[in-house]
Amino acid sequence: MPRFPAGQATRKLRLLPLIAATYFMVSGGPYGIEDILGGAGFERAIVILAVLPLVWSLPTALMIGELASALPAEGGYYVWVRRALGPFWGFQEAWLSLMASVFDMAIYPAIFVLYLSQLHGSLTTGWRSYLWSLAVVAVSCLWNLRGAPAVGEGSEALFVVLLAPFAVFVALGLWHGFTAHPAVLWGRSGAVGGLSTAVLVAMWNFMGWDNASTVAAEVENPQRNYPRAMVLAAGLTAVTYILPLLALALGGLSVESFSTGDWAGAATILGGRVLGLAVVAGGVICGVGMFNALMMSYTRLPMAMAEDGLLPKALARRNRYGVPWVSVLACGVGWALALRLPFERLISIDLILYGSSLLLEFLALIALRVREPQLERPFRAGNMAMACLLGVGPAALIGYALYAARDEKLMGSVPAIAFAAAVALAGPVVYGAVVILKARRSTGAVPEG
Repeated sequence: MPRFPAGQATRKLRLLPLIAATYFMVSGGPYGIEDILGGAGFERAIVILAVLPLVWSLPTALMIGELASALPAEGGYYVWVRRALGPFWGFQEAWLSLMASVFDMAIYPAIFVLYLSQLHGSLTTGWRSYLWSLAVVAVSCLWNLRGAPAVGEGSEALFVVLLAPFAVFVALGLWHGFTAHPAVLWGRSGAVGGLSTAVLVAMWNFMGWDNASTVAAEVENPQRNYPRAMVLAAGLTAVTYILPLLALALGGLSVESFSTGDWAGAATILGGRVLGLAVVAGGVICGVGMFNALMMSYTRLPMAMAEDGLLPKALARRNRYGVPWVSVLACGVGWALALRLPFERLISIDLILYGSSLLLEFLALIALRVREPQLERPFRAGNMAMACLLGVGPAALIGYALYAARDEKLMGSVPAIAFAAAVALAGPVVYGAVVILKARRSTGAVPEG
């Protein structure tokens, strides 16, 4: 465990704030599942959202529950892979996660701006759109500098405010369905290729369970709270995706051409302008809440790597709340620079990079079972056979994502898979350079061989 400076606040992240923060790291509410409905239709979308948690989320949550309870260290999955597979693979784990964050983190300010524009179009025209995105980054930096408990407790409040309009939406949709009995086009599907898009978008909406692990040293009783938080957050995510979808169907609304941002229109039809505006406000909250929670997670990686001598020591400096403030500011600047890159819709790149890091975590689970059978595990994800089988479903889905992205292009001509592969393969090159620099600093000479 890291030793905090004398006099530093020792308040820890409790169970409910941990669940709320995890929820925002993964979901942030029904916002983002619109393309699943538009691509697959009601019937298939419900099947996707019901089955995917069983083969994608649950195995991941069980794996994380065991590793986080056995090794509750800041840096989370980076620490697990480093201990299980060695420093080279630990570095690759961190590299893949940080590179995925470049593509991932640009999405949430975009969601914020998208929904803000529905409140009043002039707010986000021209250069204002970029300034609002920068504001999301700046606010999240300031919020994160107050510590993990502040982020977690803020996520609790945002969770309630964000989902309150959808609770009303679900009630109205179900009431309308049971009283008016509108025709529901359950089997109606979207355009050709829509099902593949729906699966990829659903995978993206169910990924990120390992992100909460990086703040383990700032969590109260992590051995007990991590497994509970993973399972409860997974259940909440599935419920808050499926119930609004059912309400939409039973309310008699069409999802043909349904896409990102269309929840507001559906809410206006069912509950009037006030409910529509409340859902729009929830979308604004979703963008801030997700960026804020994920900033807490990702910024612990450079800190942990700096403590291992793989990055400049300055990145490990903490403020009186135990926050790696240099890492927070450095990551914030990096994500701010990436905001204008045309990557927001390339979910497949995010999935490929994140999926590769996730598979390393499943391998770490097995390796630690073999190499350290006596390691205390307050929570165990079944026997050895179960530990080996947990990664099968996620691996198959990642393979499907690779196949589905085979024709996707970046900036018109570069294959998305080739670009993602180049980013991933740069990891070993960077690691080699870091090892050489580290050796020069310690001995003044480049090691032979």
